[in-house]
Amino acid sequence: MTDVTGLLVQARGGDREAAAALFRAVYRDLHRIAARQVGRGDGGGLGDTSLVHEAYLRLARPEALAVRDREHFYAVAARAMRQIAIDHARESLAQKRGGGAAVTTLGAAAGVAAPDDRHERLLALNEALQALEGIDARLAQLVELRFFVGMSAEETAELMGLSTTTLKRDWRKARAYLHARLGHAGILHDDAE
Repeated sequence: MTDVTGLLVQARGGDREAAAALFRAVYRDLHRIAARQVGRGDGGGLGDTSLVHEAYLRLARPEALAVRDREHFYAVAARAMRQIAIDHARESLAQKRGGGAAVTTLGAAAGVAAPDDRHERLLALNEALQALEGIDARLAQLVELRFFVGMSAEETAELMGLSTTTLKRDWRKARAYLHARLGHAGILHDDAE
């Protein structure tokens, strides 16, 4: 297993070979995270490889390498992918609402299928998660790691330095808040129980 924290320290110090090794080491994990988001419809309409590559471009910036350790890196990666998906969803909705609209006839417009509401759901989840972050940043980070990154309860507990019992209690609180805020059940699965 590659020492991600060690590679981060070296890359932060300007070692380009360490930076390249770092991204080779984490590429598979980033791709897994992206595939999970895309498969669930939370990729903002992007494919998993596109999401990974856009995240890589953000994470390869020197200021992004200022993360402390492996855990912080994955938290930053999850946030980057979430933001990319949100940006893409906003752009798609702007296009849907007439941004850059071309003039067409009613007959031609009738042949266009109505897009599903995945972009609206993703933006609503993002807004609810931002509100949760204002109330309890730890709960918001937990949701990012469990829902967006796809970590198990045990992985998340270890990464956040929590007991599994505390994590499960926090997961129930976060889910309850988001369900109440979003007005529907089923957005966060009960696999942490």
